[in-house]
Amino acid sequence: MTFLLVVSLFTLFQNAMIKTLTSIFNNLDDLAIEVSDIPSIALVISDASVKNNVTISILHIYIYNKPITKTLHHAVNITSTEVELFVIRCGINQATHYNKISKIIVITDSIHAIRKIFNSSSYPFQKQLAAVLKELQTFFSLYQENSIKFWECPSHCNWSLHKAADAESKSFHPTPLFPSKLSWDFSKKQECNDLVNRWKMTFQASDSKGKHFLDLVDGNKNTLELSYIKSSSWLKYFGHSNTLCARALRAITNHIPIGEYQLRFFPRKEFRCPYKLYPIETRCHILHEYKRFNGYWNLRRDSIDHIILFLKLNPNGFAFSLTIY
Repeated sequence: MTFLLVVSLFTLFQNAMIKTLTSIFNNLDDLAIEVSDIPSIALVISDASVKNNVTISILHIYIYNKPITKTLHHAVNITSTEVELFVIRCGINQATHYNKISKIIVITDSIHAIRKIFNSSSYPFQKQLAAVLKELQTFFSLYQENSIKFWECPSHCNWSLHKAADAESKSFHPTPLFPSKLSWDFSKKQECNDLVNRWKMTFQASDSKGKHFLDLVDGNKNTLELSYIKSSSWLKYFGHSNTLCARALRAITNHIPIGEYQLRFFPRKEFRCPYKLYPIETRCHILHEYKRFNGYWNLRRDSIDHIILFLKLNPNGFAFSLTIY
């Protein structure tokens, strides 16, 4: 029964993801069909990619169901956010040059860059933001009815029009000219990356990490690396719940109320397995061999998804509770 429950939970999660992508795909198709016979609407498809510090941005503009413009830019040593804001600016600028365009619809996989346009707080990329807002001001001042909408199209959605733009940007292999200047944001990002890489090397090579740190992988089997940014690699999975976050961090650091912990810090207290299956109750055998928690067990306990599922199915697991331990 428990095995069927776990399989059902994963199946529901996967079906929800498929349903979400299908919904996005269908909504974009409906949108494209709806605007295909309206000559006053410009459909702007934007995409950007970065490879070996060379950023490539591409625009496809459709009006009245016809491809009107294809524009490709490339630059060296700028951040992906800079190029995403630049390509959006170019799309708005070019769309407004066509007669009787009263509505612009921008479809992009970089919705995080779009949000920066409407963020009034102080942050990097203000230069790019000012340029985009200037284009919008010019467009809105022409006619009161003018409007713009932004739609998100994740790359893995594989929607036809965006997929074509994405494939074209990745097929372009420009030869960068050297020496080239570095943008301020790129220099700042590069310096941060260097610091973080040194920190990661120090963390892995020294005793700072300790012997009990649990290395985890994501759904693609990629190691979750340390990060200094908000939400980081781990927090986005369980940061929404203080209780879940606390238990997950205890499991990752092995600072948990089990026999192994008792033996390290309180050697006079009981440290044996409560079911007498092992001399010492350890995190390893709880995650990989022990089956008393809700009957749920899975070999891939180095996966963040399985750890979170384990904690959700067992609300008392890795929790400081006198009734459990």
